[in-house]
Amino acid sequence: MEDRSPEDTQGRSLSKPTVRSRRPCRETEKDRQKTKPVLLETRQAGVSDTHGFNGTCAEQPCKPETPRRDSECVTVPLAPVLCVAALSLYSRFHSLTQPPHVCWDETHFGKMGSYYINRTFFFDVHPPLGKMLIGLAGYLTGYNGTFPFVKPGDKYEDHNYWGMRGFCAALGSCLPPFAFMVVLELSQSTPAALIAASLLIFDTGCITLSQYILLDPILMFFIMGAVLSMVKFNRQRLRPFSWSWWLWLLLTGVNLSGSLGVKFVGLFIILLVGINTAWDLWRLLGDLHLSLVDLAKHLFARIFGLILLPLFLYTTIFAVHFVVLNRSGPGDGFFSSAFQSRLIGNNLHNATMPEYLAYGSVITVKNLRIAGGYLHSHWHLYPEGVGAHQQQVTAYLHKDYNNLWLVKRPDSDDHSGTPELVRHGDVIRLEHKETTRNLHSHLHEAPLTKKHLQVTGYGINGTGDLNDLWQVEVCGGKKGDPVKVLRSKVRFLHRSTGCVLFSSGKTLPKWGWEQVEVTCSPYLKDTPNSQWNIEDHINPNLPNISLHVLKPSFLEILLESHIVMIRGNSGLKPKDNEINSKPWHWPINYQGLRFSGVNETEYRVYLLGNPVIWWLNLFSLGLFVAMVSVCSLVLQRGVKLEGERKAHCQVLIEGGGMLFLGWLLHYLPFYAMGRILYYHHYFPAMLFSSMLTGITLDTFLHNVDLLCSPHVSKYILRGGQTVLLLGVLYSFYLFHPLSYGMRGPLAHDPASSMAGLRWLDSWEF
Repeated sequence: MEDRSPEDTQGRSLSKPTVRSRRPCRETEKDRQKTKPVLLETRQAGVSDTHGFNGTCAEQPCKPETPRRDSECVTVPLAPVLCVAALSLYSRFHSLTQPPHVCWDETHFGKMGSYYINRTFFFDVHPPLGKMLIGLAGYLTGYNGTFPFVKPGDKYEDHNYWGMRGFCAALGSCLPPFAFMVVLELSQSTPAALIAASLLIFDTGCITLSQYILLDPILMFFIMGAVLSMVKFNRQRLRPFSWSWWLWLLLTGVNLSGSLGVKFVGLFIILLVGINTAWDLWRLLGDLHLSLVDLAKHLFARIFGLILLPLFLYTTIFAVHFVVLNRSGPGDGFFSSAFQSRLIGNNLHNATMPEYLAYGSVITVKNLRIAGGYLHSHWHLYPEGVGAHQQQVTAYLHKDYNNLWLVKRPDSDDHSGTPELVRHGDVIRLEHKETTRNLHSHLHEAPLTKKHLQVTGYGINGTGDLNDLWQVEVCGGKKGDPVKVLRSKVRFLHRSTGCVLFSSGKTLPKWGWEQVEVTCSPYLKDTPNSQWNIEDHINPNLPNISLHVLKPSFLEILLESHIVMIRGNSGLKPKDNEINSKPWHWPINYQGLRFSGVNETEYRVYLLGNPVIWWLNLFSLGLFVAMVSVCSLVLQRGVKLEGERKAHCQVLIEGGGMLFLGWLLHYLPFYAMGRILYYHHYFPAMLFSSMLTGITLDTFLHNVDLLCSPHVSKYILRGGQTVLLLGVLYSFYLFHPLSYGMRGPLAHDPASSMAGLRWLDSWEF
């Protein structure tokens, strides 16, 4: 190793460009003598003086021969940050209003923003923060919430949609500067930070996702904010409990709550921060110079900043959500009767109805399983080969006239005279109000759930057979107990077969209108799937009571909302002719998504990552694993590294390792998910792989002198950086129409301007 001056704390050759300016740490000889024994003992105890998520000794001064890792000895280069921010803003806001019609999932999230402006309750499988912010952005920029967002392609015309798109673009514009600062903090290399930022600035996929009314730019903003805050907090290790230490700790917690508040994918960044925190506390525990009192302070500070604060903010998001959406809307049917009673305009809000069920009543029957649906039938029959070719009976998640049933005696159609109450143990018929067919079961197998029996509508004008008889059981009741509307949990036992009416939660195919399967289960154990309650109740011969007592508490509706979201998320299935993306497709950029347009006359936008960038990221992942393996092997063999080599190994293992772990946590879990997956699910992982590419390639280029002479390596370093930058810029020039719009023939036509760029047959632009 060549000699290096003390000022070159990172071990880089002074003939190379300086990665960032530094202020030398001032230290007296007296301080040096005082701390030398402490440092020696600490190292002997196995505690690194450059370790992770906040160090141990606030008094420990800087040593000139040790790479300085805290913020006091580093000045962030302002010019590159401003350049990155300017390019990022321009690339995201360019052609922001094009096309002036609804694109892809703007149908959903634009509509949900409108619901917030109109205070109309709806159901979505994601937590509410992203949609709330979209609605707020639209409201503040003059959008009045009246655009219907019916389907992709609908013209916005005079509606102010640009504010919602601009809000998403603004958050998407923050991703490259955040990546720059994260990589700069981890590597202290400006070239590495510029590489990472460039990969995000000029990626066509990141640009496309940032330009539309979607949750993805909001989610990625909070994920990157959490990573940056965590890394900044790491850098405060020599200043525990200072104002900057608390600032970055609390900002980490705020960003964690924001990530989870937008999508449940935020759990992955929470896991990453949790692993870092656990490792940090383990290292603090090994510092024998840290008292147990100080260790307890560190522990409780992290509990407050990374657990209690995010939980408080997360529940506050839902509190605001419930307060704002206080009017009945299309999401009512997914929730329980008690939940619906709090919504203005719902038929259960401040409603009155008869308290007890009676013969002759017209009712709706709701399954107690969350999102179990209303007992429903319609004129359509089960297809040939699916049980008996009789009328379908399903569970439907929305309020509908076909949910109405008439309660009849088993042997009489006479509903006149004094009403007789239905009691525990009574046998009844349920006649479908619209089709006049009876609820029926028999010894045919259910459509989807094996060993369960089929449930159908049978008979003409209420006349059927003995398979139409059902015994009413009040859960926890005894013979003679009346059935209370809304409050009684009821089971319906089929008299002929002994099975119990059951909502399986499984979605029927297209022939069943993608409604929920209803079966008759031979397993009689009480479960929410086999329990029902009477919700709507119409009987003019009975006195009414108020239902105000049904309103649930905040904690009850918070828990119910999460159960509905989780079940809804896991139950998402592909639509007809919809391509189901596979996780292995994503890193290789196998296939994108059409955002707008399908023919040569339409304005076409196609979500696809810049292939040069994505394949470079894929190559860098393999290169990183190889380089870390070599570093680990060298260290395990006891080879002594000094100066630049040691610093590079440390950056690669610690900084690169954290980013590699982030990529794994945001990618591998999708292999275990049963729900439908889309290409855009990979973009949070792509952020980590792009930052990792910056560190990996920068480290590789600075150590190429291991393979050739120092004179040649200098030219390889400069040439490699130049080729990398020019390659990214030129590939962006080639593929930018994917983001900013294309017209004319499709790429499979030789006359298309994009024909030569269709490098994979699976690309559909």
